[in-house]
Amino acid sequence: MNKNLKQAKSYLTVVMAFVMMAFMTSCGGDKDDAGNANMISGGSSKTWKADKETTASGDKDKLTADEKDETMQFYSDGRFAMGGGGSLQTGTWNYDQAGKRLSLTFEGANVSENFTVEKLTDKEMHLVASDGSKMELEAE
Repeated sequence: MNKNLKQAKSYLTVVMAFVMMAFMTSCGGDKDDAGNANMISGGSSKTWKADKETTASGDKDKLTADEKDETMQFYSDGRFAMGGGGSLQTGTWNYDQAGKRLSLTFEGANVSENFTVEKLTDKEMHLVASDGSKMELEAE
């Protein structure tokens, strides 16, 4: 009887170790930074500013004073406004969370900009353009 009790405790210990490993893996480990659309627009709207840019070759691309003043405001109804220095562009946006794709369609033009979202949190958004250049944005 004592042998069976020790064996049961041993099995229980192994099972608990596997459960703990599975729990820790699901909570951390290979973090998916896809975020969701609400992180882009907030409850009703959210404003973003460029923090850093890099070229397609990975070189730092210094932001001009005008670029530092530009903001992008995303509204939860799918509209956006981008402006600074007296100019304003508007349009609609869509975020494909599964594909990690942010699409901006500009009003009055049949132009759409598509970005791969490398990272999306409530405070940071890292976008990669089709040419490979990257832009890191911070929420205001």
